[in-house]
Amino acid sequence: MSFLWPQYLWLLPALVLLPLAYAWLLRRRSKAALRYSSLGIVRAAAAGRNWRRHLPPALLLLAFAGMLLAAARPVSRVPLPWARSTIMLAMDVSLSMRVSDVKPSRLEAAQEAAKLFLRELPKDIEVGLVTFAASSQVAQRATLDREVLAAGIDAFQMQMGTAVGNAIVLSLAELFPEQGIDLADLSSGGGKPQGRSLDAQAKKAPREFTPVAPGSYNSAAIILLSDGRRTTGVDTLEAARMAAERGVRIYAVGLGTAEGEVGTPEGMAIYLKLDEVTLREVARMTGGEYFHAATAEMLSSVYGNLGTRVQVVTRETELAGVLALASAVIAIVAALLSMIWFRRIT
Repeated sequence: MSFLWPQYLWLLPALVLLPLAYAWLLRRRSKAALRYSSLGIVRAAAAGRNWRRHLPPALLLLAFAGMLLAAARPVSRVPLPWARSTIMLAMDVSLSMRVSDVKPSRLEAAQEAAKLFLRELPKDIEVGLVTFAASSQVAQRATLDREVLAAGIDAFQMQMGTAVGNAIVLSLAELFPEQGIDLADLSSGGGKPQGRSLDAQAKKAPREFTPVAPGSYNSAAIILLSDGRRTTGVDTLEAARMAAERGVRIYAVGLGTAEGEVGTPEGMAIYLKLDEVTLREVARMTGGEYFHAATAEMLSSVYGNLGTRVQVVTRETELAGVLALASAVIAIVAALLSMIWFRRIT
């Protein structure tokens, strides 16, 4: 734990004066009580010397100590749920996903594992769905509705090609709509789109942003599932660089075997090979992790582990508000006990 204003901690030793002052007041009251001739008053004074008599002042001392600590603004690393958490689930729907080296097929195993992941994920985390083959589409905008997401996963349609980089860029565009990330411009090499007015081009122009440390953006993550290698679209590592500059972690899941299905049509086998090298680099660049899932059981396990990884983030949090609130509650309790027991505020 650290303190933003540690100079206030020097006031803590002054709290020792309060118990000394309290003891002095008790001794003074005791001497004053002996001057009265009424034995009833003396007995009442003696009866007050029990734990009830000292509890309210002790609580008040504790409240003062808490308030001084709060004034020093303590900061600690604590696990907290994300204020607004979004996960973009980018799933490969290329034709190679029909291969049956993962039973019953790569696509069906991925669909079931994804739906299991959604069921186990906390309900307050939004999930968006991006599908990619030769092109990429937002199958479902980020939502808390798990049934809508499950329906979108069941409706996958396989296509030719594999544009891994496009899926990452499209996921970033969904996470940062204010930045004007345009996949069409990136895919065409950054040239000006034809047939648009100047106003339309200005609206789609990328906004300036300040790059941050990889993995430092804790409000979103991308889970990328692919079974092959890029055949078209934005370069995968260039897209990963864009994610790293925005601090977004990418958890890459490689599905299937490195060799692909035996006996595939001539000229097709190379596209069935899992590009683990690139997926590992994507995860490394962005501060995420790479997982290899060669079976349906392993894939389900991977998604389950991802659920536990993205639920909570440990971050530095100022505890002054919590300490101040706790101190105020303790002070109120001390006052109430004093009024109930002694008909006065300590």
